[in-house]
Amino acid sequence: MPSVVIVGAQWGDEGKGKIIDYLAGESNMVVRAQGGNNAGHTVIVGEKKYAFHLLPSGVLYEDKLNIIGNGVAFDPEGFLGEVAKLEGNGFSAKNIRIDERAHVIFPYHKQMDALEEESRGDEKIGTTQKGIGPCYMDKIQRSGIRVGDLIDPELLREKLTLQVPKKK
Repeated sequence: MPSVVIVGAQWGDEGKGKIIDYLAGESNMVVRAQGGNNAGHTVIVGEKKYAFHLLPSGVLYEDKLNIIGNGVAFDPEGFLGEVAKLEGNGFSAKNIRIDERAHVIFPYHKQMDALEEESRGDEKIGTTQKGIGPCYMDKIQRSGIRVGDLIDPELLREKLTLQVPKKK
């Protein structure tokens, strides 16, 4: 079974979303493999523009499976906001799946991101302060909380009990 992979080789707007949206019409599945809800991508259908930051580019194709993969820094607040906009425009979110191994961005990640950026003074790097970097730090450190952990309240409580004091 043939597959097509679109890989960005640089930071910034390089047109991946437009290419993926174009190819999605002939695909069975669109997978967002990494990144977070920062800059995002715009898809134009007819006269209407749709701005996505976390959702995969193929989400407007309701007959295509759209997956948010394990390499994505998943922001539940951002996700729910985008889904609300999607549904407000008459589209369904039923074709979206989230990998249970994707790491979750928590409010403390966003606060850490903002504080780190502020501490740089004149040497700011221009972070969106969405908590993506700190979430990836937890992933690399193997201390992060994953989407699948949200399903088990006891496990989530245990993991948060370990994380929150460190983050403070």
